[in-house]
Amino acid sequence: MFVSTYNNNGLNDTLMILFEKSSSDEQEFSRVDDLVEIKNKKTNKIVGYNLFNASQTINNLKSGPVSLSKEDIKKLNDIIKKAGFNKMIEPKDGPDFVVGFVKTCEPVEGSDHLNLTQTEIDKGKTLQIVCGADNVKENIKVVVAKVGAVMPDGMIIWPGELKGVSSEGMICSQRELGLPQQNKGIMILDDSHDTGAEFQI
Repeated sequence: MFVSTYNNNGLNDTLMILFEKSSSDEQEFSRVDDLVEIKNKKTNKIVGYNLFNASQTINNLKSGPVSLSKEDIKKLNDIIKKAGFNKMIEPKDGPDFVVGFVKTCEPVEGSDHLNLTQTEIDKGKTLQIVCGADNVKENIKVVVAKVGAVMPDGMIIWPGELKGVSSEGMICSQRELGLPQQNKGIMILDDSHDTGAEFQI
């Protein structure tokens, strides 16, 4: 899993790759040419890369979230290898936003509004997602933002935990998807949408 964003404003012509959530005070940096490796000082794990002068490597970059092609990822991995760093970028397993089918929905113990869902997404995979919307229930089709997705407002979807229950993704409302909010709660899709299909935002 990785998140890729491009910044051509405050960080001039910089492509940022994140593998996991990490605060700035936990990070240390190593630079080779235009590539910066970012490590977590406590765990010594590589949590990301910054590539300066990114437009010299990746074409048609625009500020904000970036979808990298397999060719783009190969170019980046070649730069990583040349720099002597060892964590490669793995292609994403399908789109970030997909149609999900809520198979089960049960109250989270100790909460008066959270529900634990088992939600099927692409390739027959089922995710455990905690949802606080009043209108979430079994046997509905919804929009799922998978871990690694970047929401229209810039929020990144990371693995989370609510009331001690792990959650892998987010069931989205129209507002969260940057769409006009026509009803309270999450966006419920009609049956014409195929489970696992990409949802374009």
